[in-house]
Amino acid sequence: MNKVTYLPGLQDSIHDAQRTFRALLDANARPGTPYWITAEMSVPLGLTPACGAACLTLLDLDVVVWLQPSFADQVRAWLLFHTGCRFTQYPEEADFALIQDLAGLAELTIFNWGTGEKPEASTTLLVQVESFEMGQPVMLTGPGILDQRAIAPTLPIHFWDFWMQNHQVYPQGVDVFLFTENAVMGLPRTAKSKVYYDS
Repeated sequence: MNKVTYLPGLQDSIHDAQRTFRALLDANARPGTPYWITAEMSVPLGLTPACGAACLTLLDLDVVVWLQPSFADQVRAWLLFHTGCRFTQYPEEADFALIQDLAGLAELTIFNWGTGEKPEASTTLLVQVESFEMGQPVMLTGPGILDQRAIAPTLPIHFWDFWMQNHQVYPQGVDVFLFTENAVMGLPRTAKSKVYYDS
């Protein structure tokens, strides 16, 4: 058996999962606001602790996951061992998509946007980013934002072109969680973005 499966999951599985789930809920309810994920755990190379904690909180036997091919095989083995989730090579079949290099994904419309009858059946993207503060400045508006909120996560510019399309097909569309090493930021499909390009 691959040694990576022996990496422990959440140290305090019940309370860490509860706290992580609360952080995810708050991040989704207040788009663009970072929330700490405090769970202590060991994760395989290529997976941040925050994203790893979210995976162990959200994934189970009934969940289908698309794992970006750039992830090492150890990540797949670790997730399978700790969650029992199923994997697919077809993005449109995934309940969750785990992405470590968004710049390496030229097309984001490959995921399931749900249907008019079942918008909740869409894919949720779990995206690892380097920082919430070093990217292109973007202004968010929408539910959960009092007026507007400025964010600057390190995302490729084509993501925001995709996000405009995503917002326009509401109530269909994907929801996104962005993860740094130890924090999460939510981008639900209800959030509208305006990019501030450098002059």
